Amino acid sequence: MDNSVRIRAAVCHGFKEVLMVEELDLRRPGPGEVTVAVSACGVCHSDLTYWSGAWGGGVPAVYGHEVAGVVEELGPGIVGISEGDHAVVTLIRACGRCRLCQKGLPALCEQMGALPLSRNSPLTTVGGGGVVQGLRTAGFAEKVTVHESQVVPIAKHLPLDVACIVGCGVVTGAGAVLNTAGVEPGSSVAVIGAGGVGLNVVQGAVVAGASDVVAIDVLAAKLAAARTFGATCTADARSGEVEAVVTTVTAGRGFDYVFVAAGSVPAVEQGLGLVAKGGTVVILGMPEGMRASFDPEAIADRGVRVLGSKVGSVRPQVDIPALLGLYEQGRLKLDELVTHRFALDAVNEAFTAAASGEALRAVVQL
Repeated sequence: MDNSVRIRAAVCHGFKEVLMVEELDLRRPGPGEVTVAVSACGVCHSDLTYWSGAWGGGVPAVYGHEVAGVVEELGPGIVGISEGDHAVVTLIRACGRCRLCQKGLPALCEQMGALPLSRNSPLTTVGGGGVVQGLRTAGFAEKVTVHESQVVPIAKHLPLDVACIVGCGVVTGAGAVLNTAGVEPGSSVAVIGAGGVGLNVVQGAVVAGASDVVAIDVLAAKLAAARTFGATCTADARSGEVEAVVTTVTAGRGFDYVFVAAGSVPAVEQGLGLVAKGGTVVILGMPEGMRASFDPEAIADRGVRVLGSKVGSVRPQVDIPALLGLYEQGRLKLDELVTHRFALDAVNEAFTAAASGEALRAVVQL
């Protein structure tokens, strides 16, 4: 039996170059692996960052890691996943056995690099040349072969073109609130950066029962979107509105929780200045090479916690079904996040819509 299948995929041959939709060969699943026929893949900022070359990596490559589709084939030893299952596929590849996996932190898996798929991409050109499996998924393609830990079966009645975005953007934002920080009901929350991830921080804070949720950004359209997703107040980061909001909302004490969802040094430094005594600052991510400055004495003296959150400290098999449950209950907005849809052949238009900020979330449908 042939050990590969022919698929169409959007290939990056050079950083910042137009993606080319072409035929590739995809290896069929080995032990502990699953092949999923892709129905939809969201365009995440991380895809744009890798495509730009900012995070390095090799080319040719196929990006995309917010996938939903139908399980097509199982490798040996798979338990709990069946052919025909509808599933969300994430970039979180984990051994399930190391110290951090056992602590419920699969995104920090210590042995991920030792897994066969991490050592050898399942993708090749038709001529046999290597192709990088971008973000361990390569979702801008007709099919993906991934590790079983990346596949989360979901209910078949859920729309796959919406469920796909839960695999990264939603869990990163909402998970930072519910998992990393553990925001308590009645807390005051500030969210710096109201992009795709920041909006899900806002939603997570609402779900957690925060009494005040303030969104801070420099774009009026993003602040308007934040209000739609549950922000009780908004402020322009470049004006005096932020100081006024701190006074009005917190009586000048500062916020119990500040989430920095904008990848910039000023945002991190602003976040440290907005947190209350005994409060928590959560940093969701910054571009590589950036350095922020802070006063360690002030952090210690004021009892401030500074936490990092990688993909919302997600436990995919637990958190993705839970978030989709909130969606079904009407407590989490997903349909409203997907504002643009594109065919695979229009993937470059999808990247443009995502990069310009025109789309809250662009989705490529297959």
